[in-house]
Amino acid sequence: MSRPSPYRAVKAHVLARIRSGEWPPGTLVPREEDLAETFGCARMTVHRALRELADEGVVERRRRAGTRVALPTTRTAPVEIPRVDREVEAMGASYRYLRLARATEPASPSAAARLGVPEGTEVLRVECLHHANDSPFQLEERWISLDVVPAAREESFADVAPNVWLLERLPWSDVEHVIGATNATRKVAGHLGIEPGEAVLEVERRTWLERRVITYVRFLHPGRFYRLRTAGRPG
Repeated sequence: MSRPSPYRAVKAHVLARIRSGEWPPGTLVPREEDLAETFGCARMTVHRALRELADEGVVERRRRAGTRVALPTTRTAPVEIPRVDREVEAMGASYRYLRLARATEPASPSAAARLGVPEGTEVLRVECLHHANDSPFQLEERWISLDVVPAAREESFADVAPNVWLLERLPWSDVEHVIGATNATRKVAGHLGIEPGEAVLEVERRTWLERRVITYVRFLHPGRFYRLRTAGRPG
């Protein structure tokens, strides 16, 4: 098997440290000179790798300040990913989180297709409930790619929501939302405090880092709580 080029090796090295959580957002990346010495390559090779990562939103480069892992709150993107705790608090309500289930399991055909991994690949599934003033606000079922986010394997998510944990730790480059409506199953109705068969808002979200899906999540909301607001300007 041929060895990867120095440029690809440098890029993979930096990405691996970020994805593993070893270099969290805001971490200063080693200097170009140091990386070039480590990999036995030209400084321009390192410069190219870091420049591409900056173009992809993974790192931020500033003259004389060096290169840092990008902060989620300063990332340039056409859509922001909201934090559920802040959504609830913006309503003037108190927020409460409850983890319902957590399991490492083989990806089902449906989960594998959405995560872009082979069926049976080990993934992390987390199910949780978010409250507003002790009333169910949002039921969340999430699958996380452990290939992209290996640090999630060690997180219990007992005290912190996956939404918050991921946004605080991992850069993302692309996001997709699919919004629709469905009828509550008996299980969903029990969690949301509504009648089985009642209509609920369904929001599906996938996020990517460099063409690799980080997570797929399905949110279910009682219609009385959720309002979708969007704004923009013509291009």
